[in-house]
Amino acid sequence: MTKQLDLADAVRRHVQPGDRVHLVVGHSRWSAAAYELVRQSWGSDPGFTLVMLSLSSLGALFFRGGLVRKVVTAYSGDSFPTYTPNPIYQDAYQSGRVEVEHWSILTFQQRLEAAARGLPAMVTGSLAGSSMATNADFMEVETPAGRVGLVTPLQPDVAIMHGVVADRDGNVALSPPSLEGVWGALAAKRGAIVTVEKVVDDISFVADRVLVPGHRVLAVVEAPFGAHPGGLFARGLPDEGYGEDVEFWVSVRNATRGDFDAWAREWVLDVGGHDGYLRALGHDRLAWLRGRTDPESWRPDEAAHPADRDAPITSWETAAASGVRLLRARIDAAGAHAVLAGAGVANLAAWVGVTGARAEGNQVVLTAELGMWNYSPTPADPYIFNHRSFPTAGALSDASHVLGLMIGGHGTRVIGCLGAAQVDRFGNINSTDIPGRSFLVGSGGANDVASRAAECLVVTQARPHRMPADVGYITGPGERVRTVVTDLGVFRKHDGELWLAAVPASDGPVDERVKAAVAAVGWDLEVERDVAELAPVTMPEVLALRRYDPERLFLAD
Repeated sequence: MTKQLDLADAVRRHVQPGDRVHLVVGHSRWSAAAYELVRQSWGSDPGFTLVMLSLSSLGALFFRGGLVRKVVTAYSGDSFPTYTPNPIYQDAYQSGRVEVEHWSILTFQQRLEAAARGLPAMVTGSLAGSSMATNADFMEVETPAGRVGLVTPLQPDVAIMHGVVADRDGNVALSPPSLEGVWGALAAKRGAIVTVEKVVDDISFVADRVLVPGHRVLAVVEAPFGAHPGGLFARGLPDEGYGEDVEFWVSVRNATRGDFDAWAREWVLDVGGHDGYLRALGHDRLAWLRGRTDPESWRPDEAAHPADRDAPITSWETAAASGVRLLRARIDAAGAHAVLAGAGVANLAAWVGVTGARAEGNQVVLTAELGMWNYSPTPADPYIFNHRSFPTAGALSDASHVLGLMIGGHGTRVIGCLGAAQVDRFGNINSTDIPGRSFLVGSGGANDVASRAAECLVVTQARPHRMPADVGYITGPGERVRTVVTDLGVFRKHDGELWLAAVPASDGPVDERVKAAVAAVGWDLEVERDVAELAPVTMPEVLALRRYDPERLFLAD
């Protein structure tokens, strides 16, 4: 008996009101079945619990359509054009209309894995010392080996995911990098609804890529471009794949600041299903996205957006360039095998720092929580999970491999280069919530890196609201944060607290620059006896950053 159904039928048969629905993110971020679930449930108050690692902007459909009562996630914010809080999530969480449960990327995945394996808990090295440690499904216990953290199982009722190819029995082949992997599909009580680019009669020729067996699949649906606006990396599988539609993601983000209901009607509710959605996108746009799989497709982007050689150096560029210098020094001093790049400006600093270190003969590599190891970023694209970087990687896996093994694992030293909405005097990082004021975005992998890396360097701006005495929410504990690099100076740990160690070079007296840095933090800042003067940031240093972010999406003030 075939499990192949049409999209509407698959969703109608297998999703029930009150379900705990897991939308698998992977490297594709989205699924045609997620759109279909929104179409069928909009305004009906089905009372879903949405289990989704990263909501990005499209998750707002579930909020605006009144589909969810609770969200279990690691990131609730926009990803394009920059990583920003989303007003729909902020309003829903702060008003209490939607309950939210925050996790890190690794612990989110570990909870699904525990459920899939039929285990009562999984051991984790994350969350301890953070505000997420108060979650009811996390605990610390004393064992003969010492104190360990445990997370309990997270079992969805049904999972929704997009793969590359499947057979009619529901055996699904996927391509890494796979972020949280397929644990949710394996853990789901009833099973998974899977959309794929194509359904074949025999899948044995790619048996090594079959990660979800047919008995765990409720329905399989052929839906070409079913991950749009996410992309699909399909190397080694019978599909050419396609790149992410960043312009479309940006349009979703913008719509959440305006008439989002009108946007939802145009692109989801009134298109008449997946075929209508593809017609609305148009053949030319889809063909262009196919071309985005070419690793050299960044070259026209660079030609269209050359780095501005005349624009004044911004405060973010000053911070990032100083971060590059210190990161390269720490790579050598710590004997680092890898650097994990956090989002935004810290990501750019990590890219330039590792590129420079390798040019001088160091073997350090870049890694990212999506499941990339030893990858090379492409110019003219500042996003960590740029699909054009996937073919450059020495290894592609998942978050468990990167965050749970390579970072903090035996024999591997990884430096975390992180951004932070806030960082306090102890190096504690907050990217989740400013109590009483605003919801931010959540942990992503920040907690896992801050908890497990050999050491962390934070790149941010020195401002009182960014550097308070104590953060109101600890996303990542500060114990492993060694240095904070800003536009106004470098702060270094002494006995667990940040002190001012260096200030930028300038024509004015050093004392004035020290005073400016002291005034930019929210505590009585200690100053090292001999404050160093940093060499002036040069335009070649800045252009190295702008080459990756020529539109200065992250580098502009």
